[in-house]
Amino acid sequence: MQFLTQPRTDLTYSDVFLVPSRSEITSRTAVDISAQDGTGSQIPVVAANMNAVTGRRMAETIARRGGLGVLPQDLPLDEVASVTSWIKSRHPIFETPLWVTPQDRVLDVLHLSAKRNHPAVAVIDDPESRTFRGVVLVTDVEGADHFTSVSELMRAPVMTLGADELPAVSTPMAERADVLSELYQRMHQAQVDYAPVLDGDRLVGVMTLSGVLRSSLYAPGVDDQQRLHVAAAIGVNGDVKGKAEALVESGVDCLVVDTAHGHQQKMLDALSQVSHLKVPVVAGNVVTADGTNDLIDAGADIIKVGVGPGAMCTTRMMTAVGRPQLSAVLECAAAARARGASVWADGGVKHPRDVALALAAGASQVMIGSWFSGTYESPGDMVVDSSGRKYKENFGMASSRAVSARTREDSAYERARKALFEEGISGSKMYIDPDHPSVEDLLDRITSGVRSSMTYAGASTLEEFHERAVFGVQSASGYEEGRAVAQSW
Repeated sequence: MQFLTQPRTDLTYSDVFLVPSRSEITSRTAVDISAQDGTGSQIPVVAANMNAVTGRRMAETIARRGGLGVLPQDLPLDEVASVTSWIKSRHPIFETPLWVTPQDRVLDVLHLSAKRNHPAVAVIDDPESRTFRGVVLVTDVEGADHFTSVSELMRAPVMTLGADELPAVSTPMAERADVLSELYQRMHQAQVDYAPVLDGDRLVGVMTLSGVLRSSLYAPGVDDQQRLHVAAAIGVNGDVKGKAEALVESGVDCLVVDTAHGHQQKMLDALSQVSHLKVPVVAGNVVTADGTNDLIDAGADIIKVGVGPGAMCTTRMMTAVGRPQLSAVLECAAAARARGASVWADGGVKHPRDVALALAAGASQVMIGSWFSGTYESPGDMVVDSSGRKYKENFGMASSRAVSARTREDSAYERARKALFEEGISGSKMYIDPDHPSVEDLLDRITSGVRSSMTYAGASTLEEFHERAVFGVQSASGYEEGRAVAQSW
């Protein structure tokens, strides 16, 4: 990459723009956006290891669309093992259905409808047999009495699909697209946006129109057994070696060793205890070449870059420590590339352009937290404010809320001492976009923006994107000029 003019200060994403270059790329779908960092990610997007961001639904959905979700370090080991097993039992093509029994109530349907962006909930006999009985449309229950029985509102679906009608994950993308194209046409002509997937009379999945379309465009992120992949985080304290080995034994495909200040001796000691594991090891966070090189020397394969850019982080205001994110990524990526390693850009992205800039700066993937917390798939409960807007609560991992959960087994004295050193926001409302309520909607926008950005640069791969990218530095008014205008001025 190069700059039109050399910057005189450190820069963040809003400070720069990309200059278009001559391009031979004929289509956005002709570019390869898979991450070449050993994780197997088919899109360069990682869901952050934050309690309010990544749980089993987020990790499953991100993996099905080619990205990687990182389970937080606060989860007990047995829970991580359970979640990992659950994710790996999910199908890479069709989606996990929401279901109720005929004896359940409208209230149960309403609660479930906020878990996934599905227009209906399936009805089954019981969780053991999962014999399919019918569906309940979300629109049918919205005005109904909350204690009305599901049996009174369920109906037969317009269309069901056999599990053998859908392509296997090992099917080449071109062949898969042909099968899914025919399925899309069938559903479209039948005016069906929701089709239960059955194995005999047993409910095993669901396909929506948008799901069919996405499955023809996104290759899932899978392990060597063609199961959805997942990562998990650990800290640098306690029995690091034992925790890491237990996570890998449970099936985790990538290990993230995570602490706010990654360039410290505890991190180097922790890496020396996990570098023998046969999975990619990510470590951070750092913002300098020195920090990057020290972590690589200690055994890290991928370096997590970013101190203070996150929406929930108060580190810079509390301590003055950090660095504008673009400059941090540029320096750390150059250092890692010289050593045959990679970096993830962690934090500070609010728009698809920011993801494209991080990749152009040399990141192999971009980690996203707060942006993903306001979606159906994040772990938090859906809340409705006084104006009727839906939101979920987000909080930083160094905030009082996270620290309280992390230190629940400590003595009252130790918890009180640690509470004096909290950083980060404990509660922030992340509103659900009614037009884009799912993390899949955000992935569509992000990957579309990245693909278009690559075509402007004339790049067919992320490596070429970094090599060909030309950055310019802009004023605040230059950045503002790039915003769309919602109404006349």
